[in-house]
Amino acid sequence: MEQVRSLLILLCSLPLIPGLPGQPGTTVVFPRFSEPIQITDSGKEHFFASYYGINSFSQSEQYVTVLETDLKYRLPDEKDPATLGLVDWKARRFIPLAQTRAWNFQEGCMAHWLGSSPDALVIYNDFRDGRYVSVILDVHRRKEVNVFPYPVSAVSPDGTQAVSINFSRMRITRPDYGYGGGGQDARKNVPLPADDGLFLLDLRTGKARLLVSMDQVKDRIPPVPAQGIEYFCHTRFSREGTKIFWLARSIPDWNTTAFTVRTDGSDLRRCFPDQWGGSHFDWLNDRELMVTARYEGKQDAHILFTVGEQDFRRLGNGLLDYDGHGTFSPDGKWMVTDTYPSQALREQKIYLMDMRTEAVLPLGRFREPAEFNGFWRCDLHCRWSPRGDLIGFNSTRSGSRQVYIFQRLDP
Repeated sequence: MEQVRSLLILLCSLPLIPGLPGQPGTTVVFPRFSEPIQITDSGKEHFFASYYGINSFSQSEQYVTVLETDLKYRLPDEKDPATLGLVDWKARRFIPLAQTRAWNFQEGCMAHWLGSSPDALVIYNDFRDGRYVSVILDVHRRKEVNVFPYPVSAVSPDGTQAVSINFSRMRITRPDYGYGGGGQDARKNVPLPADDGLFLLDLRTGKARLLVSMDQVKDRIPPVPAQGIEYFCHTRFSREGTKIFWLARSIPDWNTTAFTVRTDGSDLRRCFPDQWGGSHFDWLNDRELMVTARYEGKQDAHILFTVGEQDFRRLGNGLLDYDGHGTFSPDGKWMVTDTYPSQALREQKIYLMDMRTEAVLPLGRFREPAEFNGFWRCDLHCRWSPRGDLIGFNSTRSGSRQVYIFQRLDP
């Protein structure tokens, strides 16, 4: 079945596709990309310092935010520092900036370039004096500009606001996405706390306010099981910064509801009908959002919809009916997505989709050794550079965790 699917993708997704079915005379010209370029050294483990879909490149595209660690096959805790640094990818040079003790293999330390100074300022999470904090760092002077008593999970495009969630609660509910050390009150005995949830942090003043509490959504989610708790995760600002997407989940059943809300706390909406759930995501613009979820409650797919409207559309003409990490190019013309390791060969694959025709092109396949099967797994977690010239991803294809890029070869 896997061979048939791969053949269909190849036949339907050649770089030049004349006369697509249903679109007579249409020709898709895919951009040309290089072979994967490894930009980090194999002497230590390296991976992008933030979750997939988050920009890791400076505005000039010369530098990339990366974490470096000796840890390989174990869940990190607060006693395991990682080094946040910049990679000058053309020179293949790692430039250490700071250490952090609030990180994981899936989302790094949630490093973001700040929109107001996209070549100079980075915000990242750390564990200090028993608390999780976020730190604004001038990367050229290696000087801290500010420290806030709130860890960040998303930053607005203009760099003035951030979303903060409870990473201690996540350590209980989803250990590979939380932080060790108990840097926040996990409220582990409160299923739906009224004073915890989605916080909005003003990065100019350092003040935060509770935007949506877990108790506030209790009538919009499946009942939390006895002895279970709800938690919020996976947050993302829309392209213009007017809305926030996130997932509300519960354990032990892992029921999931996808939500959006405006940054003033109004217009709280569920994204999907019951039983669709939700997993991975990206905003195409301020109105349209892609989420991988169970289409009609039956089949995982990359689903595009307009917030507030019931116009769900499966992307990829049936070729992307799985749970991948899809993210859009800066101009919105392309979506890159990946797969989890196949059962037989443990191959992870990357596909590029044309948003106009939904034609799909394979970009590569990368074997993940079985030793990385655990909380320390290495998802490919693709991301675009600001101009769309580069696509970055993590991989263990060499036997160690390293950072790679595809470089666009045509104008």
